[in-house]
Amino acid sequence: MKVEEQLTLIKRLKSLAETGLVYVEDDYARERYEELRKISLQLMGAITSQPVKLLNDFFLREKDYPTVKVDVRGFVLNDKNQILMAKESIDEKWTIPGGWADIGDTPTEAVIKEIREETGLDAEVVRLLAIYDKRCHNHPPEPFYIYKLMFLCTITGGNLQHGFDMKGADFFSLNDLPQLSEPRILESQLKHLFQLANSDNQSVHID
Repeated sequence: MKVEEQLTLIKRLKSLAETGLVYVEDDYARERYEELRKISLQLMGAITSQPVKLLNDFFLREKDYPTVKVDVRGFVLNDKNQILMAKESIDEKWTIPGGWADIGDTPTEAVIKEIREETGLDAEVVRLLAIYDKRCHNHPPEPFYIYKLMFLCTITGGNLQHGFDMKGADFFSLNDLPQLSEPRILESQLKHLFQLANSDNQSVHID
């Protein structure tokens, strides 16, 4: 079994344990769910090489049914068919603008805000291109289970300049990409999104 498949099973185990802790009323069963959660963190620590205490502190105790996290990304092309990208401060590699969707923002509001904050450009959403289940793509392993909403956007104004938490912002040709921040975007996804954006087919890719 591949590491990614093992990590997915561990995430499911952790989610089942935390779902049980939300709804359990019996003290004996609560102890069993606590033990299952502890085991899931131990297994996750073994695969990701992270201390169990760090993982335990990292994951807040679920008080409601645990759900998938949502990442929104804006795919923006200029008149030369170059892709708008931002340079991450964390790893100093490049990705298309985006991040976690904030509570209170619609998906389109969230992606427009991310584009403005990371690149200085105002944009509007044209359409949804794809919903990627991150497990189905060759990203590096990570603790969360994530859906990625990929929106085709167009520039409406602003000035190209990187945000306070980014290292750069620029346009790149698909044939001359910078080093990518692979936890956030893959070359295969950029090629796929480019194809979808330039296709007459308006269907949304799912998974």
